[in-house]
Amino acid sequence: MCGIVGILGREPVAGKLVDALKRLEYRGYDSAGIATLEAGKLTRLRAEGKLRNLEDRLAKEPLRGNTGIGHTRWATHGAPTENNAHPHMTGRVSVVHNGIIENFQELRTAIAETGTVLTTDTDTEVVAHLITHELDEGHDPVVAVLHTLKRLEGAFALAIIFRDHEDLMIAARQGSPLAVGFGDGEMYLGSDAIALAPFTDTITYLQDGDWAVMTRNGLAIRDREGNAVERPVQKSVASALMVDKGNHRHFMAKEIHEQPEVVSHTLAHYIDFTNTRLQLPDLPFDFTNLNRIVISACGTAYYAGLVAKYWFERYARLPVDIDVASEFRYREVPLEPGGLALFISQSGETADTLATLRYCREQDQHIASIVNVRESSIARDSDIVLPTLAGPEIGVASTKAFTCQLAVLACLAIAAGRARGHLSEQDETELVGALIGVPRHMSALLRDESGFEALSHTLSKAHDVLYLGRGVNFPIALEGALKLKEISYIHAEGYAAGELKHGPIALIDESVPVVVAAPKDALFEKTLSNLQEVAARGGQIIVLSDAGEAELGCEVMATIPMPHAHDFVNPLIYAIPMQLIAYYTAVFMGTDVDQPRNLAKSVTVE
Repeated sequence: MCGIVGILGREPVAGKLVDALKRLEYRGYDSAGIATLEAGKLTRLRAEGKLRNLEDRLAKEPLRGNTGIGHTRWATHGAPTENNAHPHMTGRVSVVHNGIIENFQELRTAIAETGTVLTTDTDTEVVAHLITHELDEGHDPVVAVLHTLKRLEGAFALAIIFRDHEDLMIAARQGSPLAVGFGDGEMYLGSDAIALAPFTDTITYLQDGDWAVMTRNGLAIRDREGNAVERPVQKSVASALMVDKGNHRHFMAKEIHEQPEVVSHTLAHYIDFTNTRLQLPDLPFDFTNLNRIVISACGTAYYAGLVAKYWFERYARLPVDIDVASEFRYREVPLEPGGLALFISQSGETADTLATLRYCREQDQHIASIVNVRESSIARDSDIVLPTLAGPEIGVASTKAFTCQLAVLACLAIAAGRARGHLSEQDETELVGALIGVPRHMSALLRDESGFEALSHTLSKAHDVLYLGRGVNFPIALEGALKLKEISYIHAEGYAAGELKHGPIALIDESVPVVVAAPKDALFEKTLSNLQEVAARGGQIIVLSDAGEAELGCEVMATIPMPHAHDFVNPLIYAIPMQLIAYYTAVFMGTDVDQPRNLAKSVTVE
């Protein structure tokens, strides 16, 4: 979501703040700003839109303070205007904030009743005024913040600096992540360790409810109740993972092309390649004792979970309940004690998923998580973490994180099948062998992308696109539709192919492209019948298949030849062309591929 940085430096910090914010651009944002202390006085600059707009202002109006905070904002309360951009200030305090203050209307009313004039539409401004009121009452900054925090409800992260206090910054975390970095006579703060990577690799992660008093000489952390606490200081690997676009036009393109490598790395973590066997870590639960699994996630990660549902039920005969986390957390789902709850998140900070995890823990479930950030909140709150090794994913639309999630889930499903006696040793060898072959198939698909460029010209003219798939490829159809929506802004919907005649077929005419995942598997003949239904109504059919065109039985607009692979691993392979279709269409249409409008990479609020 939004990005926070803060520096207590020995020289002017404005340039470093902007550089750190650039490393958080992948989270998505619509405005940016920084504030510094110069001779004890608070000064700030803000700009709507991209960071380059803020840089242009700084070039004309430089800020020279050695203490500062910065922010990239993704609008929650209030429109994405310069006036609503962070930092928010009074004469005595400057604040940046991630998350949502849920009781901000109540607080806003109380502040207005004192005669204070609020000048923005944001929830963050009330924090600045509450702290200022406490300072005006004669409290020092630490007590002022403590009193203010007790009045705030919601999920948030805060960074605060104060007039006439050059050697002080206070940070607070309630739900949204914050990391403190240690330097040589300097201190740093960031909502992501990647932001701090150029400055330090020595990091402390604040835990939920923590607030920290930072000076250049050190750090004092207190918990929600105000008690002094110690948090581990560790070496961050973020500096080794800094990425750029390389020779690609966009981060998304680079990350699509990284999939053969990162899926290989992920599989290597869970597979003994030499013996074609699994090598999972010790699990704190026994698959043989489970009656079902519950899976929860959001967005693309949810579709990975849907694929896993097919796998667990087919190969392990283990029923799966799955729901998007934003619904699961409010359904008050009855869960049998001792069950397994599995959570999937790229960032490991997704607010709804984290809340659902905590609900499941209250219901006495074993908690397993599949995350790409091992130091994340979801990882730290889990009994077992099954990491993906995708590396930082900068493009907002998930690509390599999705296929790495599928790789982990596939290994887990095989392990469940073996443990429950539904897969033999030979079956394990067959399925693991199929997984080992996935990177090769991915590489083959990425060698020639000319067909996708040609398709983009047609798809760019469409107002609606349908995606169809059967069985385990139905979630891939859903994911393909989501990708097109996310980055090209074309309306698209994914359907189970068998549902076509139960409503969606009414949408089909000669102006509607229909993308069909049709591997030559046990359901191929049934998918062909759906193709023919679309063809009879003039739909523009785009087929992803390892079957020859002559086998399709109808005329199609385009065929994307797919490698022939075990149907178990087809979801990982068919994800690639779904991503490329969306990518090239968005590029042809000139949209912001890496940072599509209204979207954020890490959704740390409801």
